[in-house]
Amino acid sequence: MKEIKKAFIRANYLTRLIYINLIVFTIIKFLNVFAFLMQKDTFDIILFLGLPADISNLIVKPWTIITYMFTHESFIHLLFNLLWLYFGGKIFLKYLNYKQLISTYFLGGAFGGLMYIFAFNFFPVFEEKLTFSIAIGASASVLAILIAISSYIPNYSVNINLIGNIKLKHIAFISIFIDILSIPKGNSGGHIAHLGGALYGFLYINQLKKGKDWSNWFNRIFDYLTTFLFDQRIAKNKKSRFKSDYKWNKEKDLSKNEIDKILDKISKSGYESLNKKEKEILFKASKK
Repeated sequence: MKEIKKAFIRANYLTRLIYINLIVFTIIKFLNVFAFLMQKDTFDIILFLGLPADISNLIVKPWTIITYMFTHESFIHLLFNLLWLYFGGKIFLKYLNYKQLISTYFLGGAFGGLMYIFAFNFFPVFEEKLTFSIAIGASASVLAILIAISSYIPNYSVNINLIGNIKLKHIAFISIFIDILSIPKGNSGGHIAHLGGALYGFLYINQLKKGKDWSNWFNRIFDYLTTFLFDQRIAKNKKSRFKSDYKWNKEKDLSKNEIDKILDKISKSGYESLNKKEKEILFKASKK
């Protein structure tokens, strides 16, 4: 856990988003194993974190508008989302900053979630599924990032194995085209949420080019939270450092007294009078 914590703190924000998705997925799978052994419903955690289409359920679970975008049940679903997140995020950070990346992930995901809820409550085709449908996955957030950077630098080319060079605008177009055509073929709510995320990414960059950054309010909240957490960590580290210094000085005094006793013994009875442990202590002290 210490190594994971260190890696998370040292990582950039794109990598942190990937870590959070991986950690949540791992926790879900461990809870599923425990639920199986205890003969409990293995999908309770998904229901707790997933975004409900029914507004009456959303009211009692408002946190799901955030948690759903970090929740995956299938490893393949997680893998593809993280690969797309890494691909789009790396290019995004070449031209825009990490705050804009974070805000696009969260606000794009939230926008996609709201579009999913709207669709299920508006279109008659979803009426029978409304009460039990939930959305999970980072796809809306990931597509928001991909479409945002594709709108910002549409002619940026990437080299894809077996295909060759292809422009970001073409990748964006293909992604949206596939999602639209896939709506009647299953996971309709998921594809609609993807399109919501994509729409946010496009509109955000469109306004950003006009000098209007929609993410400013989000960034202020983000700055406040990170500053608060950072200050708390500094205070904790200072307290820990004080304890460490005190402990070190105490150990230093004990070691000095021990060496003084050994040296007195040598002056009275000679070096050969020392036992094995005393010789080791003296040897280590001489190295310092």
